[in-house]
Amino acid sequence: MDYSQLLGKKLNDLLEKIYGAENGFERVGKLADSPSLKNFFLEKAKERCHFGHELKIEMMKFNQEIKENVGSAGTLQQGWMDFSMNRNESVFGEAILAEGAALDCYREVLQEIDLPSSLEAIIRQQMNKISNDLNIIKRLGKIAQS
Repeated sequence: MDYSQLLGKKLNDLLEKIYGAENGFERVGKLADSPSLKNFFLEKAKERCHFGHELKIEMMKFNQEIKENVGSAGTLQQGWMDFSMNRNESVFGEAILAEGAALDCYREVLQEIDLPSSLEAIIRQQMNKISNDLNIIKRLGKIAQS
């Protein structure tokens, strides 16, 4: 696989994670009982949508093909969201797993391929935001369990 193909594959994998998270956050936001949690999760969905658009713009700059329907499989793979009797525990547990998987994908892209500087900067910025969000979600999960 040449550089361009590898770059396209890795970035499309990343897009799938981003849009899977967007769909998951949107679904959770719509189902959340608390207005604060509803707003938080819907804001995360909007943010992930922005991440995806930002990445697509960069991909177009580097003549990378963008897979059609990216994101639909990501939602199913991540298990978002089958609410159980304990909604909060399920929501936060799934969000933590999904965000952890997204971070792994971002790290993989950064480690396995030499990226153009503008693309690397965007990926690092998004990765740092997801890492911060993951810490917030973990704290919210602990509060919800109390």
